[in-house]
Amino acid sequence: MPLSDTRTNPGCPDTGVRIKLPHLKDYWSRMMAARRGEKIDHSTDFHTDRLMLHTLGVGLEQVTQFILNEVPDFAAFETWIIHTAGMPSADSIARINALTHQTALPTSVLAWQTELAAMPDVLSKDDLRHWDEQGFVILHEAVPAQDSAAAAQVIWDTLNAREDDVESWYHGEHANIMVQLFQSPAFDANRRSARIHKAFAQLWQTTDLWVTTDRCGFNVPERPGHSFRGPDLHWDMSLHQPVPFGTQGILYLTDTPPEQGALTLVPGFQHRLNAWMDSLPADADPREQDLHALGSRPIGGKAGDMVIWNQLLPHGSRPNRGTKPRIVQYINMLPSTLPVQEIWR
Repeated sequence: MPLSDTRTNPGCPDTGVRIKLPHLKDYWSRMMAARRGEKIDHSTDFHTDRLMLHTLGVGLEQVTQFILNEVPDFAAFETWIIHTAGMPSADSIARINALTHQTALPTSVLAWQTELAAMPDVLSKDDLRHWDEQGFVILHEAVPAQDSAAAAQVIWDTLNAREDDVESWYHGEHANIMVQLFQSPAFDANRRSARIHKAFAQLWQTTDLWVTTDRCGFNVPERPGHSFRGPDLHWDMSLHQPVPFGTQGILYLTDTPPEQGALTLVPGFQHRLNAWMDSLPADADPREQDLHALGSRPIGGKAGDMVIWNQLLPHGSRPNRGTKPRIVQYINMLPSTLPVQEIWR
């Protein structure tokens, strides 16, 4: 979205203002029907639903839990979105409506995409060659130092932890390294990074991309009584072949050497996935195999560096054998349309 995209205070009282997204009501209706036990086919709307929620600034996990636990009517659902993430900008609403109604994009969005297209490339020819061969690339200085530091501080504060107080790192608020934290002006600033958008545009070969509203991570060093909680190597998409192209990304908010629980990938596996799948016994679950044996490797980086990888690569965190927590923000960008096979099955 344009760099000027802003939101109102998420804590503002309900003024009766509505978001005016017809697709949002359709999504709520389908989710409520599914909660009642009705068989609902989300496949044709899955990608559009996802883009809409990301653009509204709410996480997929947040929305699911709210609907399951609160069973809201539509007005309450709209109010919750506004209170959680703020009122979306007029440009955001117009862009979603243009997507769902197949109408022209707002001129401001077109102008932003034109500006991005004219922006100098941020990934070099060597970077792109590495991407093609290894399936990942590191975008150095994806965001300024002050922006990565600000986002890291939000996570420290939310967890009631301090960098200079080791005991405060070891909290029991979640079952793994993921932090269900989505909304913050500091996170939004990183999501609006022109360098990040340009990198994804080079990989997708289009500037018509939608930034995700994703969560964060806080992976502390292992010690007696606190072992690595995962997630270990895995895939986040369906493995039904053919598996289509897709990207994923992680922004290091603090310096993260390889031993500090860095993102771990199996480089180059995008070239081997199909043959490897075909080689497995018919009754074997590919997700239950020893994926590290395929050649896993930790990918370190400096604060503000971003690793973007091909979704075909097995990926995950790893035990933190360093001296400080690994603190990250997950950011991805998605095009307006994707093949049906992209949907998890």
